[in-house]
Amino acid sequence: MTDSKKIANAKGLYLDGIRDGNLRDALDRYTGARYTQHSTGVGNGKDGFLSFFEPFLERNPVRDIRVIRAIEDGSHVFLHVHQRLNNGEVEWVTADLFDTDEDDRMIEHWDVITQFEGKNPAGRTMVDGPVKVEDLDRTEDNKDIVGRFYEDILLNGRFEKITDYISTEQYDQHAALAKDGIEGLYEHVQRLQATYGAAQYHKLHKLIGQGNFVVAYGHLQRGDGHYAAFDIFRLKDGKLVEHWDVLEKILPPEQWNNSGKF
Repeated sequence: MTDSKKIANAKGLYLDGIRDGNLRDALDRYTGARYTQHSTGVGNGKDGFLSFFEPFLERNPVRDIRVIRAIEDGSHVFLHVHQRLNNGEVEWVTADLFDTDEDDRMIEHWDVITQFEGKNPAGRTMVDGPVKVEDLDRTEDNKDIVGRFYEDILLNGRFEKITDYISTEQYDQHAALAKDGIEGLYEHVQRLQATYGAAQYHKLHKLIGQGNFVVAYGHLQRGDGHYAAFDIFRLKDGKLVEHWDVLEKILPPEQWNNSGKF
């Protein structure tokens, strides 16, 4: 499937600008009249982007950056990205959400970045698995399902309703340290509780979807730590059948270079 203009522009900012090092040209081609930034290490606008990424390019002369998944919903574009820098010296997984203007150029950006962990106990990585967008006629239904899952299960802890949302036949897991299925999810939650204490989701900030993929961006607390979290779900026949996540600890406000993660 050919990329839409929105997705092509979002990929262009990432690949032409960061991977290939054409920062200024990419900013001129793919961003709009403003570029509001929520990646807390980066300042707003083109100047903030350049101030962060020009030294990044110098530190990382070898950049293997791949966009694994891309979806769009209205003015929003989401990218799921794997970065392998300096021949494997470090690997990152990023989740990037963009808002666009009437010309499909990027005007606002949210992201979460975490270290790539390799295979989990289910034998999957944080980025592998299906990428094809299907079931476009089910987009709004699937978004509603994930929104209600977030409300019932993650925000209000009504775990007795989990089979209303997650398939009992298939739940392929890509989260680090997690196993497949509902039992694997319970085991994963129990392990996290033993490590951090009770986890609490505070708010769902963004929900976008296209066909069989739905992405939720929310605020999660584990113990004393607060995290920005992207959860990526694949749905089939009205149930969640696959999950990826990307989490990043939120720094203290005095370390932000903009208004914050959300």
